[in-house]
Amino acid sequence: MSHPSNLNALPDLHGKRILITGGNRGLGYQIALGLAGAGAELVLACRDPAKAAAAVASLRAAQPTAKVEAMELDVADLASVRRFADAFRARYASLDVLIHNAAAIMVPQGKTKDGFETHLATNHLGPFALTGLLLDCLEAAPAARVVSMASLAHRMTQGLDPEDPGLTRRPYKEMDAYGRSKLAALLFTFELERRLRRAGKRSIAVAAHPGYTATNLDLGNFFMRLSTRLFAQKPEIGALPALMAATGAAVKGGDYYGPGGYKELGGLPKRVDCSAAAKDPELARRLWLVSQQLTGLSYL
Repeated sequence: MSHPSNLNALPDLHGKRILITGGNRGLGYQIALGLAGAGAELVLACRDPAKAAAAVASLRAAQPTAKVEAMELDVADLASVRRFADAFRARYASLDVLIHNAAAIMVPQGKTKDGFETHLATNHLGPFALTGLLLDCLEAAPAARVVSMASLAHRMTQGLDPEDPGLTRRPYKEMDAYGRSKLAALLFTFELERRLRRAGKRSIAVAAHPGYTATNLDLGNFFMRLSTRLFAQKPEIGALPALMAATGAAVKGGDYYGPGGYKELGGLPKRVDCSAAAKDPELARRLWLVSQQLTGLSYL
């Protein structure tokens, strides 16, 4: 699977168990649809049980042989993350792929139940905790992958200060906060990969981004919403980089996939580069330490 042009180009995934956070809508649903069609056993980890049930029904209608179930998870709530992880481990011994898809995208300034800035909690701290809590399940699989969803917005932030997790040292701007959290997702991916290798683990960490994809048509001002409707690529194409990262035979730990077209806005997936800040190992180390303190979870 070097350059899949459609969801049918995925390898045979029978016998593979894949967990997708936020798999009930948008990009997550398209990722789930592709994986179900290739035979994977899916667990959709979703905040809203009713919407999750509807997504499961829709997937089964589209793929009658699909093996898919939903479990409740609010990735922005650390108590929910721990409850979910306990339930998952009680039900399953292994996990082949963990896809961190659920995201907060350009939301107003706010805090989660744990007191964390919403973007950072949802897009980084929750995935950080979930990965650690499911690491034993991942290691029980022969060649597991952790796939983090990044964004072109990681280049659109004033930077990440791990010692300012509440984003209180500069004026709050939605795109800056979102971009910062996606920068954190990339820093986490590369630091996770380094730590997995140092610890002699079998799992690998990779990342992907969907380019400019029409999945959040209600975001932004009038002109941004209009532009998304007119110019963004379809979600089924935007899902391809994540599908490649999750299933591609040539994928290596630390790889980052995105659309191969102009400025990575659209097109078929390929390996892409990221900002210099995302590749800064010292910044990643500091973020890891702060993430351990904030989540109360230390691993690797």
